[in-house]
Amino acid sequence: MIVGFSESYKDFLVDQLSGFGSVTIKRMFGGGGVYRDGLMFGLVDDDMLYLKVDATSQADFEEVGSRPFVYQPGNGKAVQMSYWRAPEICMDDQSELLKWCGKAMQAATRAAQKKPKSKK
Repeated sequence: MIVGFSESYKDFLVDQLSGFGSVTIKRMFGGGGVYRDGLMFGLVDDDMLYLKVDATSQADFEEVGSRPFVYQPGNGKAVQMSYWRAPEICMDDQSELLKWCGKAMQAATRAAQKKPKSKK
């Protein structure tokens, strides 16, 4: 079982996302966050890519049979996150990957706009 993600998968994603701007993948909570312009639009776990979803984009992911990322914290209750598995076609078609990452980036941007600005 892979915990988090392998360096080869990380390298593969960074290469495939080279046309999407400056993308970084940072280790966090046993997996990895996928970032562009300071926004997390994806996560990686068990060498699988999950993309940010919101009410506007969730139906698109459901339509292609994608499933949400779910984890089990210490209390045993499953927690569903707002990240859904990237459609299978994304791993075989770079233009599809970029299209779906665009949807995820839009969802991440909408989420960031809803957050209250911190007081300094």
